[in-house]
Amino acid sequence: MEISGAVALVTGGCGGLGLPIAEYLHAAGAKIAVADRDDAALARLPAAFGRCRADLTDPEASRAAAKAVAEEYGGIDILVNAAGAIVSEPFVNILNASSMMLPYEHLRAGLAANLDTVFIMTAAVVEQMVLRRAKGVIISLSSICACGNEGQTAYSAAKAAVNAMTVTWSRELGRFGIRCNAVAPGFIDTPSTRMALNEAQLKHIVAETPLRRLGQPREVAQAVAALIENDFVNGVVLPVNGGLTL
Repeated sequence: MEISGAVALVTGGCGGLGLPIAEYLHAAGAKIAVADRDDAALARLPAAFGRCRADLTDPEASRAAAKAVAEEYGGIDILVNAAGAIVSEPFVNILNASSMMLPYEHLRAGLAANLDTVFIMTAAVVEQMVLRRAKGVIISLSSICACGNEGQTAYSAAKAAVNAMTVTWSRELGRFGIRCNAVAPGFIDTPSTRMALNEAQLKHIVAETPLRRLGQPREVAQAVAALIENDFVNGVVLPVNGGLTL
């Protein structure tokens, strides 16, 4: 799909990896709409970006948001599921005698932020694509942690499920002309990464990465663009991790 002139809806596009992806696609000529629930962050977006406030864990609110964007722009060509949050918490914490095991509600919160949002918004956008008999591209952000990472039960489980849904949808939606792929970043130099990891952990990751550095947000955006532009790539989870494996 040609990015120039396409309408791209980016969830979580106010920050994290979502914003650099939105900026990259906009620079390539796409019309950008951002869906987020943070009013203050939406207000700070570039003037050229469309803004759509929605709680992406709410199916009805997300469906209304997708419909509003489709009506305003005449359709949605690209969905980038970038909303989410790094969630780190050990399964067993022997230092907390009153609540040693990972609380179930913490698991559910991690899945809601990183899995439910992908399912809910993809369903809402695909409905608009199918109703308009339009081809489209769905790109979801996965993670290197989808293979399982110590201390990230909820996050790893959510990202593994995103990978599975991506492949499943690629098979189901291909007949409608809708391609589904995912990008699985390794450790990218973002504020959320630096908040989640201490300096010693970061140094260890850099030392274990063959390229000996963290990734840059632009490199993730480039991978997203590549998956959008190649019309015969479908059902792929593309690693962008500098050669690091967990």
